[in-house]
Amino acid sequence: MTPALPPLPPAVVDLLDALDAPPRLRAHLALVHEVAVTIADHCAATGLDLDREALLYGAATHDIGKTVHPEELSGPGSAHEPAGHALLRERGVPERLARFARSHASWGEPGVTVEELLVSLADKAWKNSRVRDLEDRVVERLATATGRAPWEVFLDLDDLLTRIGDDAPRRLAVQAAYPVR
Repeated sequence: MTPALPPLPPAVVDLLDALDAPPRLRAHLALVHEVAVTIADHCAATGLDLDREALLYGAATHDIGKTVHPEELSGPGSAHEPAGHALLRERGVPERLARFARSHASWGEPGVTVEELLVSLADKAWKNSRVRDLEDRVVERLATATGRAPWEVFLDLDDLLTRIGDDAPRRLAVQAAYPVR
């Protein structure tokens, strides 16, 4: 029996149903969304003003282009990024929500929003992958946005990511329980 998945926003569930999304993709999106909720709650507690709806929608749909490029479910590739963005836009999803499908792997480019950085962070943290350059950018943006000292933001973020990472084996096992197709 496959383990239950964390909930996704109803609109995303409907979209995944309409696209006949593979079970492994559904699991991945639900687990990254779960981590994004934790990150969003943490940011809200520190006083960060962010577009929570966009952040959570982005986490729940960031890899939706893998419905178009299912080979990228079990192998490398980035064709799903522009394909996911196009798919969402074709279905009437506003740019402020669709952009995450295209930007989740390009967090180092100029103009990336804090929400995009946090989706990228959730997409790494769910499996306990730590990316120093990404975390440094998040610290810088959070410190600037909240007026807190960077070292304080770093310590809080490090503690948060350590707690998230401690639960990564469970999340990895849950995702692995769902077939790729």
